[in-house]
Amino acid sequence: MTADAPRQDRTSTEKTSYVRRFATTRTIMALLLREMTTRYGRSPGGYVWALLEPIGAIMIFAVGFSLLFNTPPLGSSFILFFATGFLPFNLYQNVSVMVARALVFSRPLLFYPAVTWVDAVIARFTLNALTGILVTFILFSGIILATETRTALNLLPIIQSVALALLLGFAVGVLNCALMGLIQVWDLLWSVATRPLFLASGVLFIFEDMPQMAQSVLWYNPLVHILGIMRQGFFPLYEAHFVSVPYVLFCSLIPMFFGVLLLSRYHRDILNK
Repeated sequence: MTADAPRQDRTSTEKTSYVRRFATTRTIMALLLREMTTRYGRSPGGYVWALLEPIGAIMIFAVGFSLLFNTPPLGSSFILFFATGFLPFNLYQNVSVMVARALVFSRPLLFYPAVTWVDAVIARFTLNALTGILVTFILFSGIILATETRTALNLLPIIQSVALALLLGFAVGVLNCALMGLIQVWDLLWSVATRPLFLASGVLFIFEDMPQMAQSVLWYNPLVHILGIMRQGFFPLYEAHFVSVPYVLFCSLIPMFFGVLLLSRYHRDILNK
């Protein structure tokens, strides 16, 4: 009898753990489907707009700079050069913004005991990460097939850049999710502070072309490293010696830690505001 008791306790614990994991997965999927319907199901074209927006931005920059310069900083295709900068930046930006508003978007549902702030954050990150990866893959494939780039792809840096952009976007989004709920004007302050980020991340240029003084400042922007890694995957002769993956990981894990810490401690206060 005494030997069977611990075995029954372990079985009961395992069943309880399985039920909780199943309930969490089901909740995340429900939140994910709700957001898909809300964001893409109510507008004409739906997911088509997720493709048209980056295509429009890349084309505008490519045409504009082709009128000013004979060749892009790397390679021979302005469209491919700007795509290697814009798409990872856009991936980071979309994920960070959407994750930051996870609690606001799912606020009515978070008052139910079955739905937690973790479910809301994971669901929003998953949908936007998968959408961003799909858009990036489709656009890069279309550019390579439609233009005579003659590029030799190196998949490892491309995958690494996408993964780091998602990680950084998630980390910044989680921290901002907490700070926007705790500090009323944080959304406005962050928007103003990061307005020059597009230019300061190397979307329109490469790091090596900047003056030495600018390089010493821009190096501390983790997006510069992410974009440098991406361009190494499309331009075989380009070697971004300034890139530091540990630095990008450091810039991602620190805000992620504090974001999760603040949300776990103050998510109830944020929801009740």
